[in-house]
Amino acid sequence: MPDRRRSLLIPAVFTLAALAVLLGLGIWQLERKAWKEGLIETLTQRLESDPAELPKPADWPRLDASNAEFQRVRLNVQFRKAQDETRDALVYTSGSQLRDDVKGSGFFVFTPARLAGGQTIVVNRGFVPDKNYPQAEGAQEIIGVLRWPEPPSMFVPDRDSAGTWFVRDHLAMARTLGWGDVAPFTIEQEDPVPPGGLPHPSVLKVRLRNDHLQYAITWFGLAGVLVIMFAVWARRQRRDAAADESMIPKSPPRT
Repeated sequence: MPDRRRSLLIPAVFTLAALAVLLGLGIWQLERKAWKEGLIETLTQRLESDPAELPKPADWPRLDASNAEFQRVRLNVQFRKAQDETRDALVYTSGSQLRDDVKGSGFFVFTPARLAGGQTIVVNRGFVPDKNYPQAEGAQEIIGVLRWPEPPSMFVPDRDSAGTWFVRDHLAMARTLGWGDVAPFTIEQEDPVPPGGLPHPSVLKVRLRNDHLQYAITWFGLAGVLVIMFAVWARRQRRDAAADESMIPKSPPRT
């Protein structure tokens, strides 16, 4: 009998460990679900709010993606003259989860512009299907949202030899293309649409997937299946043990 109990102990320990992992993953997915719902609500509120004045440069160090990304703003900028040697940066894209106007591959056009105080700010002027598009010139009032740069990737290069960018990092663009010091964020332009429609700005929409409840149900379901399988196995083991004991001949009584 002690041997039978020991034979159940090790599988029970492994089952409990696996059960703890599965339950932990399910709880983690529920926590992710609550976080994702809060993020969607926050981004929706920011993107549907009325545009505010661009934060003052003195306030820029206190801004980051957590407290200001996707905040709508209104600002006046001065784009360079056409003969200026400052180049745009073209960021390759094959589609966007935030925009309705990007139906295939093309580029986002990042252009430096001057604020009234002399600071340089980078504007994502919109989408173009190829590298032929009109340059921005002169003073413009634009409406857009604040965006922060994408982190670099060890699998995707920042840019290729032809100058096409693959990571939306305006700080790296500024260093490479000689734009000088720039604001820590970019403006993703949504209005106005330029004559001819290119580059094409667009209103952003929140389309974040929230499948965490399904994932949580999957993990909890696997935990339930594990418990049932172990219970069936343990019951069979006990039944077999009882059958084995019944087959052991009993010693005759002593006289």
